[in-house]
Amino acid sequence: MAEVHRRQNESLEDMLKRFRRECAKDGIYAEIKKRRYYVPPSVRKKQKEAKKKLKIKGREKTCL
Repeated sequence: MAEVHRRQNESLEDMLKRFRRECAKDGIYAEIKKRRYYVPPSVRKKQKEAKKKLKIKGREKTCL
């Protein structure tokens, strides 16, 4: 959980900017995006396999 305390003489905009940076660093935005919709385990497995194949295919191209 990102937590930001107001510094002395800090504007609200600056504090909000620091909070957003902390959220991005902690991966909160990625987690929200991932959990936005329910994805069944079978679909997750297929997506994982497809991602793995693309990664391997990319490595093969760089080796040639």
